[in-house]
Order: sequence, then C-alpha cells, then structure tokens
Amino acid sequence: MRLLLIRHGQTPANVHGILDAEVPGPGLTDLGRQQAEALPAALADRGIERLFVSTMVRTQLTAAPLAAALGLEPEVLDGLREIEAGDTQGKSDKVSVQTYIATVHGWSQGDRESRMPGAESGTEFFARYEDAVRRIESSGVEVAAAVSHGAAIRTWASAVAQNTPDEFGTKRHLENTGIVELEGSFDDGWRLVDWEGEPVGGEDLIDRTAQDPTGERF
Repeated sequence: MRLLLIRHGQTPANVHGILDAEVPGPGLTDLGRQQAEALPAALADRGIERLFVSTMVRTQLTAAPLAAALGLEPEVLDGLREIEAGDTQGKSDKVSVQTYIATVHGWSQGDRESRMPGAESGTEFFARYEDAVRRIESSGVEVAAAVSHGAAIRTWASAVAQNTPDEFGTKRHLENTGIVELEGSFDDGWRLVDWEGEPVGGEDLIDRTAQDPTGERF
C-alpha cells in the first residue's frame, strides 16, 4: 500500500507558535484554506482510493476540497490526531515549546516510556497511531491518504520507515500540507518514498513568518 500522510492546512495556532492539540481544535486561516484548495490539483495523479482524517477540525477542513474532487467520504480515525500537549496545551513560551519538543525528540530516540507532562507517553502515542494506520491498511486499497498533524506524522513515519533512522523526522521540516509518502505494510515493513516538506501547492503557499513549532525541525 502507498500511504500519503498529509499535514493539515495552516491554523491560527501555527501562525502564533501556540501548542494546540485539543480536540476539536481551531479551524484554518485564509492561507490554510488556500493550501487545502490546492490539494486536488496537486494530488490528481496519485491514485488515491480512500481518504482519512483525524478527530480535529483542521484535518477535516483540509480534506474537504480533496474529498469533493475525488468523490470520497473521509473516514474519521481518532488515532491520527496530534501528539497531546498536556501541561503545555495552549502555550507558546520558550520553556513550554522546548518541553514539548524535547519529549517528542526523546520518543524518536527510543525513550517511548517517557510521558508528555500531563498527557500521553510515547508508547501510548505509537499504539494509537499504529492502530489508525492498521485500520487504513485493512481497507485493502492500493493508495490511501490521511490528513494528520505535524509532530505526529514526523514522529511516527520516521520511526516506522525501515530506510530511515528513527530520529529522521526531527531533522526535517513539514509545513502545512506537506506530505510524507510511505510504501509497504505492517507485515512486510514500511519504506519512506518521499518527504515533501513544503506545501504541495507551491511556494506561494508558504508562510515564512509563521512560528509553527510542530512543523519546524526539532
């Protein structure tokens, strides 16, 4: 199976560098809507057969134009949501951002028993994200797309891909509507095919002033 993990469009929290992982979370900015509207043309030749989203509003709004163009009904999977922020939820100060990033970075380096302060552990995150991807795999399609979140995609994809080091995602950026493409299965293993770190609609959809802690290199 080919799996396209698409980061959602820009949100106000991304602009202001706020850690926001609560469900349902914010909607999209004007730029975020433009990024979402660019997805159908950018992904027209990818052969997407099923479309999945998280329980967070921003993924559902991002997927809507693509779903309409493909004639698909997105399926909501809770496991695709962002890594919980816990005690850092809603904060943008340097200490809170560093706490969040350091915890996620630790998971990438193998310390999955450590816990995001006030929230889930690495083991719990990987279990619920893997469960979501197993449900996608069980759909039996050749190509699936899932609209998910910056830290979650970067952390899970780089850990599961057998042709990258586990911390690979901490060294690569993933801007809004950037895409990580994997190929394989849980039985045969996963391989990273492509890491499109910038918005797939082109450079005009990049906001170089956004602070966006979950999209930048950790």
